[in-house]
Amino acid sequence: MSHYFYLARCSDNSLYSGYCKDINTREAMHNAGKGAKYTRAHLPIEIIYFEEFETLSEALQREAEVKKFTKAKKEALVNTALS
Repeated sequence: MSHYFYLARCSDNSLYSGYCKDINTREAMHNAGKGAKYTRAHLPIEIIYFEEFETLSEALQREAEVKKFTKAKKEALVNTALS
């Protein structure tokens, strides 16, 4: 089973980072107000970037790493994937 690290763009243009097993289900949960407390206050959200990992541990490690990034560095990560 795959595990994912993701970045979601919130309605105020902020970025939220998280992890999940299913990208589409997680995005729907966030937008239904059943996601993280942060995203409930910044709906709607759209998952704009994700990375796939074999283990939960790897996805959590990547989330912890990216959470330390500045917003500019997170935006660069998203833009690199879109190029």
